[in-house]
Amino acid sequence: MGEYTAKVRWQIGEGEVFTTNRYNRRHEWHFDGGAVVAGCAAPGYLPPELIDESAVDPEEALLASAASCHMLYFLAYAAKAGFSIDRYEDNPVGRVEKNEAGDPWVATIAMRPCATFVGDNRPSADQIDDLHHRAHKSCIIANSLKSEMTIEPVFGEAA
Repeated sequence: MGEYTAKVRWQIGEGEVFTTNRYNRRHEWHFDGGAVVAGCAAPGYLPPELIDESAVDPEEALLASAASCHMLYFLAYAAKAGFSIDRYEDNPVGRVEKNEAGDPWVATIAMRPCATFVGDNRPSADQIDDLHHRAHKSCIIANSLKSEMTIEPVFGEAA
């Protein structure tokens, strides 16, 4: 159905010695449209001097990817159903735990989407739940993960 690519690039910093394990983890993610995103290890795994807290860590990127995919399907299904949305926001939360072998993994992802519907044709809470269910079922990222995912819609206005 499709093939996707990205480039991840890292280089040792001036004066850093790789074998001491005291090198900066900042790197770049390059995407085909020209976007470049700064990436780094998550705070808390390494001493502060080895990370760039302003960069996106892989765990955050996983959450953003899952939320983005869900949103895109949700918006498509809402439009197809004749509902108008002028704003959408999600604040997903992922929890890292250790699996049975003691390895860390993102065990749970809780999506917290909030869509602001406008116009005369506004969905009921049940219709919103159905749109989220359909979006989750169609989401390529959600279908690719073994993490437990929950959708906890927030009703009201998106910020």
